[in-house]
Amino acid sequence: MEIISNYPLKNHNTFGIEAFADEFVSVNSVNELKEVLQENSGKQKFILGGGSNMLLTQNIHSLVIHVNLKGKEVVFEDDNHVHLKAMAGENWHEFVLYTIQHNYGGLENLSLIPGNVGTTPIQNIGAYGTEIKDTFVSCEAMDIATQQIKIFTKEECEFAYRESIFKNSLKNKYIIVSVTYRLTKKDHKINTAYGDIMAQLTEKNIITPSIKDVSDAVINIRQSKLPDPKELGNSGSFFKNPIISKEAFDLVYHKHPEMPHYIISETEVKVPAGWLIEQSGFKGKRFGDAGIHSRQALVLVNYGNATGQELLDLSLKIQETVYNNFGIRIEAEVNII
Repeated sequence: MEIISNYPLKNHNTFGIEAFADEFVSVNSVNELKEVLQENSGKQKFILGGGSNMLLTQNIHSLVIHVNLKGKEVVFEDDNHVHLKAMAGENWHEFVLYTIQHNYGGLENLSLIPGNVGTTPIQNIGAYGTEIKDTFVSCEAMDIATQQIKIFTKEECEFAYRESIFKNSLKNKYIIVSVTYRLTKKDHKINTAYGDIMAQLTEKNIITPSIKDVSDAVINIRQSKLPDPKELGNSGSFFKNPIISKEAFDLVYHKHPEMPHYIISETEVKVPAGWLIEQSGFKGKRFGDAGIHSRQALVLVNYGNATGQELLDLSLKIQETVYNNFGIRIEAEVNII
């Protein structure tokens, strides 16, 4: 376990941004993590997972701790369910495939989302009608100041749309070291509510889909719409889908009756940010090496040598234009560093 100075982070962020850490260390066990925190208590720290949900706009003048904890284990099992614990450094998509290989249901709609297990509760990641909170049991997290391990229940995590306590009151106070999920062993609750998934299954004449069928459909959809970060730098969906009041929605919908939307409750409506961005003329546009993907307007891309600041400036321009056009504010989903 070696602390390296002036360490390049280009391969540790999916945007492929050139940035450097003043100091960098990769930890492979909970004990190593504890040791690093104890020995560097006076230093500023930056916790790095898979680097899939951040935009680096500057060098990191801190000790970057790369959480590389690996391992999976069943911690509880009965006839119907299994509680499966995964360490924070496990690749998320590989973990999802592992659950499907073992016929554990619940995560199939979250296939091919970039990143590691440890960041899934922070963001309450979600896709195609499923969120982490739907299967989440608990997570173990280390207090950065005391190195004590605390177990957080689902209620304590305060999950909301792309939100959790770890993004708010406990931001930069804990490091998640493992997450436990409650998955089904039989009678899986198959979620094919999204039209894209249904279309994929219909195309293959699949009437009674398995969890693997759903996972395969999601993988195909994501691959058709989203660029592979290894080939084109990106962080997946850059913006959250805005949730607005029913009153605000009615005003916009009166002017734009073609606007797609999802009723959240009697008082709230969700509007697809991708549609707002596309209608504002940004889809497929390129500004130097910073651009908007041609197949999915939610995705900002680095065509090679874009800086984090250039991508941030583009995102602000998109937000301003969408607000001017529709009166709706869209927020970044990724963490701006």
